[in-house]
Amino acid sequence: MEKNRQISERKSNELVWAGSLIERIEKIDDPAVRYKDSRPITDIKHMIETSAELYNDNPAFRYKPDNNSPYKTITYREMLADVNGLGTALIDNGLKGKRIAVIGENSYQWSVSYLAAVCGTGTVVPFDKELSSDELKNLVIRADVECVIFSDKYQEIFKEIKTEGDTKLKILVNFSLKEKQEEIFSWTEMKEAGKKMIQAGDRRFLDAEINNEEMGILLFTSGTTGASKGVMLSHKNIAADLMAAPTVLAVHTWDIFFSVLPLHHTYECTCGFLMPLYKGASIAYCQGLKYITKNLQEVKPTMFLGVPLIFESLYRTIWKNIRKQGKEKLLKKVIKLNSATKKIGMDLGKIFFKQITDVFGGRMRMMICGGAAINPDVLNGLRDFGIPAVQGYGLTECAPMGALNPDTAPDPASIGKPLPGFEMKVVDINDEGIGELCLRGENVMLGYYMMPEETSEVIDEDGWFHTGDLGYMNDKGYAFITGRKKNVIITKNGKNVYPEEIEYLLSNISFVQESFVFGQDSADAQDTVIVAAIKLDDEVVNEILGEDYDTEAVKKLVWEEIDKINEASPAFRKIRKVIIRKTDFVKNTSNKLIRFAADNKKED
Repeated sequence: MEKNRQISERKSNELVWAGSLIERIEKIDDPAVRYKDSRPITDIKHMIETSAELYNDNPAFRYKPDNNSPYKTITYREMLADVNGLGTALIDNGLKGKRIAVIGENSYQWSVSYLAAVCGTGTVVPFDKELSSDELKNLVIRADVECVIFSDKYQEIFKEIKTEGDTKLKILVNFSLKEKQEEIFSWTEMKEAGKKMIQAGDRRFLDAEINNEEMGILLFTSGTTGASKGVMLSHKNIAADLMAAPTVLAVHTWDIFFSVLPLHHTYECTCGFLMPLYKGASIAYCQGLKYITKNLQEVKPTMFLGVPLIFESLYRTIWKNIRKQGKEKLLKKVIKLNSATKKIGMDLGKIFFKQITDVFGGRMRMMICGGAAINPDVLNGLRDFGIPAVQGYGLTECAPMGALNPDTAPDPASIGKPLPGFEMKVVDINDEGIGELCLRGENVMLGYYMMPEETSEVIDEDGWFHTGDLGYMNDKGYAFITGRKKNVIITKNGKNVYPEEIEYLLSNISFVQESFVFGQDSADAQDTVIVAAIKLDDEVVNEILGEDYDTEAVKKLVWEEIDKINEASPAFRKIRKVIIRKTDFVKNTSNKLIRFAADNKKED
């Protein structure tokens, strides 16, 4: 009785918290906080159950059973039934309160497995699908994982890890199996068995209570500067983001989110998976990067979450095709004309650029870039074509949203404003007005798993999370990123050089595909040399120089553009050495450049 009373009291307090957060947001006097229709949710289980009740037979997921099939839909009602069935079966197999890992390509099975694990069974541990078998085993050990649910390609890896016997791994579940094979469970069989248990009166999963302040999700960061950390997130962290974000950027029940980024990333998981489910929208899974254009035509989505690499690549490809057709000058004139008509309230982009908007399916109403800073010229360029595009900001440690551009007044150069109801400040501001961005709110993580010292280094005694990102805020409340604290190049003269700022300038050069700026000692060790390693876009270089060019012609072309950048830069920030690379830079599984990798500083 006492336990039931405590649970009832806790759930009541959780509802009060959710209601008070929404009330705080509704009282904010800022035109950017425009959509004040969020509903209170205490946790992810509460979210999917109320969404299934509200949106019942609306489509929740759109997926392809195989490469040659058309997209099929799964309703909210069907989704909840599948989650409840799988969750019940997981509990029946002794996994209540245990760590359950999920790994595989973006799919309906991945999403249901995540929800079944986190909504009443135990703690979900999303694994990066690009990790090696040794790295996966290390995470199984570190996270005390007892069950892994996976797509078919990982079966042998986890079968071997389990057989070796030096982990807690007990149960393996394969998305693809039609029936159980030896010790490997069939995902479909488990789900259906759980549904039968529910019909027979089993309510262990249905009645499972969630404590929204305890760890529900354990995520391991990919890291660009060292070993991964386990980020402990609670249901409260996720619920806070879900209630706050759509008050500045509208999400409708008729929206279709195009899912391209890996689901194990918090950006895609929270914003591209849980957010649409919270708002009654639907999610369409892309079959892979090489199928983006094809799937966009089939799905005709309205929302597209991406990272700079994807958006910059799409934007660059559009202009390449325009140049091939000899229409570059004409298109620039049309863009200029449309910019003029916008000022009198007439946006003719969708008429002038229908051929381009059709590439994105013809219904795209918002593209949201996260994961890293993007060249604002790309966002402006997409908007010129009639496709609204904004930038947001977040970290895994903030579940992940920290700031977002309002769709009513986006600033393409900014990461946006702090989410309503949360706080942002800049500390340790230097002479240039740049300091470290700090965030505080209910979305900040519980801490790093088994790393109390590292946790105390980033979350201070007042609850502020020190992001490690450098930047500033303007008088309108918009935040701007200048670089990472760990990436700053401090010259021998004590000057700060932010490599990301120089990389942005390099990204504006038409034939530069990617760049990496770093510092190294001069030959006499008395000075710091700013070095730019550059990967060229061979196709654009060919267009400029013709096919029969030599190394010296390429160097001359590169230095002509570098000199233009240097002319506008103070002496300590000038690029004094260039490395022209033929191979791609070394990156992590999130496709972010690894700055400490020695190979990235070498000539090919």
